[in-house]
Amino acid sequence: MKDFQIVVLWSDVLFAVLLVALATGIRYAFKKEHLRRAWHTVFANRSAMAALVILLVYLLVTVLDSFHYRPALDSAGAAPGGKVQYSVEVLSVLDIALTTLRDTREKTYSAPFATHFFEKQMLEGADGKQYRDYPRLSFGGAHLKDPEGDKAGDIARRSACGVGVGVLLWILLMLPIVRGVARSHGWSMQQAGAEVLRGGTQIAWDGFAWSLLFVLVLGGVLGNLSGHYHVFGTDATGNDVLYQTLKAMRVALMIGTLATLVVLPLGIGLGLAAGYYRGWVDDTIQYIYTVISSIPYVLLIAAASLMMTMVIERNAALFATAASRADAKLVALCAIIGAISWTTLCRLIRAETLKLRELDYVQAARCFGVSSLRIMLRHILPNAFHIVLITVVLDFSGLVLAEAVLSFVGVGVDPTSISFGMMINKARGELARDPLIWWSISAAFVFMVSLVLAANLFADAVREAFDPRALPSRRRLRLGTAK
Repeated sequence: MKDFQIVVLWSDVLFAVLLVALATGIRYAFKKEHLRRAWHTVFANRSAMAALVILLVYLLVTVLDSFHYRPALDSAGAAPGGKVQYSVEVLSVLDIALTTLRDTREKTYSAPFATHFFEKQMLEGADGKQYRDYPRLSFGGAHLKDPEGDKAGDIARRSACGVGVGVLLWILLMLPIVRGVARSHGWSMQQAGAEVLRGGTQIAWDGFAWSLLFVLVLGGVLGNLSGHYHVFGTDATGNDVLYQTLKAMRVALMIGTLATLVVLPLGIGLGLAAGYYRGWVDDTIQYIYTVISSIPYVLLIAAASLMMTMVIERNAALFATAASRADAKLVALCAIIGAISWTTLCRLIRAETLKLRELDYVQAARCFGVSSLRIMLRHILPNAFHIVLITVVLDFSGLVLAEAVLSFVGVGVDPTSISFGMMINKARGELARDPLIWWSISAAFVFMVSLVLAANLFADAVREAFDPRALPSRRRLRLGTAK
């Protein structure tokens, strides 16, 4: 009997394609000297290396949340040799790691680290009389005999253990890096470790190391406390808010990356065609992206998203589970956002192509009879690819924020999905309560801002390294500092 059934969602497949493309791009960059030099400039930036750690954490969570399965139902009463029945609930590897957070559901709101409910409820005393009081939580702080006297000390002890676990993991992860630095410079392990932590290496390993230490210590503390407390509290239905924020990471990263699958072919293809062929081709493409740009961004996406939602609901029989239907809406939303967000990249590629097509090596290729498609792919696109890279990394944060705005107004991801926008949308009514319920929107805000800020910092370093219009003095200064 199989204990589970593997489920492959469309977003999982597309995300795997992006990971393969990323690995291929990294391998290609290592073979080209000018690309290695540009990326060396990026990794010599401390802010970029610190941001890279945050992005890698989000990537790891997304990968774990992209392996889906359906657990088998209890078949104790089924006939021998009968067909195995599987649950309609689709889970992921991340759900296995967060089993404790999924199973510790309370009845309603509870504040972070609380041991009692946030609101008074009607209780019945030993004498049969009813009274209103704050009842104990079923899971949060349930191990404490005296919550008021024991909670502070218990949290401090568990936090200290989490810090120790985080530091130990940090040492284990930094050992290969320190060993590699020691071998490349001929240093001892002790000297290499000191140089890494104080920033004496060409690559800004100090920014990476200290950011990694912060992430691992924070993760160790949260992991050690989350099994005994609701660290970020619970929502109206008693679900752990920390679990929701971790699950929302996948949607945020999916929106920011899958939309590029639509942006890149449209922006690059139409931009190259407009700049190379000019004439009526250029006029037509300019007219198209001018019309799209003139329509309010949110309004256009909202209208297209509502139409796609109606199509999905009318064909609900095509989806075996609610997760597959929600995934179809997520993929459709990514396609819609990408189909509207390609205009900026197209405009930039068109301008660069207009300049490159007049250069001598392009004119020579045309004189030798090289086809237009080959000229665009072999001579123009490689020399304009820095614009593609800069635009993609700069637009990532905008795509993440677009999902939050759309979900806030009710036209984003499926209501059954967990995203930062959905968490903020549900918190609208909570902000009007007295006393204020602040933890849901605060958790969504902090995690979303950390992703967007990390993406912006890394994008700024990429722009400085790859943009030929960047100040040469600044680039030389960064290279000199790295040395």
